[in-house]
Amino acid sequence: MNWRIAQAKQRFSELINAATKEPQRIYNRDRLIAVVVEAEMFEEFLSWRKQRKQLSLADAFGELRQIAVEEDYTFETPSRQDRSNSFAEVLNDLSV
Repeated sequence: MNWRIAQAKQRFSELINAATKEPQRIYNRDRLIAVVVEAEMFEEFLSWRKQRKQLSLADAFGELRQIAVEEDYTFETPSRQDRSNSFAEVLNDLSV
């Protein structure tokens, strides 16, 4: 059901009871501003959102760093070595 803000305020108990059956949409001047849903549906949404949230690469490296600290593990990286870059060499050869 759709509600205007004034209706939702005046008939709040009815709004809450109706939300147990289906989501209740609240509008302000023909613009949807809120939806009231039953608690179980909201919990399902939060669970779904948590499952869909993907870690960024920075988050994954942060977790890896934390695991390394907990395991007292040190990852040794070899020193960087320059290697040829044919694309850069071609650009250097071009006179601009």
